[in-house]
Amino acid sequence: METSVAESFRNGIVLITGSTGFLGKILTEKLLRSCPVKNVVVLVRSKKELNASERVAKIYKQALFDRIRHEKPDFTKSIKIIEGNLEEPSLGLSLNDLEWMIENVNFVFHCAATIKFNEPLDLASKINIQGTENLLTLASKMKNLKGFVHVSTAYSHCPRNEIKEEYYNVPVTATELKNMLVDNVPTSSIIEDWPNTYTFTKAVTENVILTNENCLPVSIFRPSIIGCTKSEPEPGWLENMNGPTGLIAGVMVGFLRTAPNIGNNITDIIPADYTVNALISVMWDTVNRHKQSNGVPLEAPKIYNYVSCIESPLTWGRYIKEMHDQFYAAPPLQAMWYGFYIAYTNFIVGSILRFFLHRIPATFMDLMLIMSGKSPKMLRMYSKSENMIDLLHEFSIRQWLFDNRNTRELWSSLSEDDQNTFRFSLKTFDWSSYIESYYRGIRKHILHEDLSNVDRALSKHKKLLRLHQFCVVLIMYLVFHLCWMFIKYLF
Repeated sequence: METSVAESFRNGIVLITGSTGFLGKILTEKLLRSCPVKNVVVLVRSKKELNASERVAKIYKQALFDRIRHEKPDFTKSIKIIEGNLEEPSLGLSLNDLEWMIENVNFVFHCAATIKFNEPLDLASKINIQGTENLLTLASKMKNLKGFVHVSTAYSHCPRNEIKEEYYNVPVTATELKNMLVDNVPTSSIIEDWPNTYTFTKAVTENVILTNENCLPVSIFRPSIIGCTKSEPEPGWLENMNGPTGLIAGVMVGFLRTAPNIGNNITDIIPADYTVNALISVMWDTVNRHKQSNGVPLEAPKIYNYVSCIESPLTWGRYIKEMHDQFYAAPPLQAMWYGFYIAYTNFIVGSILRFFLHRIPATFMDLMLIMSGKSPKMLRMYSKSENMIDLLHEFSIRQWLFDNRNTRELWSSLSEDDQNTFRFSLKTFDWSSYIESYYRGIRKHILHEDLSNVDRALSKHKKLLRLHQFCVVLIMYLVFHLCWMFIKYLF
């Protein structure tokens, strides 16, 4: 290889789509802190009365950027904000911005996507497929493009049991999909065995890139379940309730009291900062591979599966147990009930448990809110949470066989210095310390509590436990009494 990972970006101009999202923010921070880039260009659209510049200014005030703010106080001077929209032709760019990007952009990280599992197919297609097509068209005009990396998902072909670092056929092409949507073909008839529109549109998008009609220096990066950061820019940073985070946070505060039994399958959580390091390394490899080809188009874009199950498997059982251990040591102060949940395997049993443990308490609390002159919200919150759990169910009970040979070879090709700066190998990964950071990250960044309130939280937790035990005894007594009355009535 010709140069180090960081040096390959020297004086380069990097375009990031999805820069306002979880992964995009961490990618932006890492590039600005560890690579000598000239500019990071963030493509942002106006939203909710905030223009692109106002949205970006608000983002860079977040705690995620505290470290770089300390190390490089003027880091925002290296950020160029361009207002645009992936869904529009030419990304909705002004003529000046369009010409500037064609003349200047060297690297493209395409992170933007809708990740909602229940997104309507037409909207998911517009964002994930059409947005990528529009960006590829623009990239083909860039005069100094060195590399283009598209962020997909390890579950893009989840109907398969084994997912290698290769392309697989999908039921329809992007063009056929557009025609079917115009003809109002039912979504279930289009996506076939895919469980949601997110993974389906990601699979179709991969096949759009496979054709690579413009012979771009392009690769596809497939991460699995992205969790909090391991160490950079701080341990345990996260900002949303997606995936396991939402389930754990819900149980922590006593909101969720029943959930599906996800068994002891291997989960595939990966740290967010390791994911970004791997993504940056993939760009480095993409640039070098195309340099070495001397302009001769490669057969197909390379794919990198970034998963944890091969080198450092973590089971759901261990993840949940160690999260419980952290909970008992430092429960959240704002807990509404003692943290517990009853697992179920049968859908009917689950519906019954949800009725008694979620719906009845929620109805009572909504009535209390109405009586105090406030708007009811608990039933709505439970409906939304249960829907999220149902959407994630297949990904928690199934286990896939992944191949990540390209990713492991990439790691081996890095110098020792690059491995230290852009660490992403999960071999001998310390899951216990990571789960501790994960729990504290939920407590700090989702529940907005620090460890200074632990003593008060433990005291409250003991009171909630006694109240919980009293309610359990009361319910058991009432059930026993009703059964006794029923038996007496019969006999």
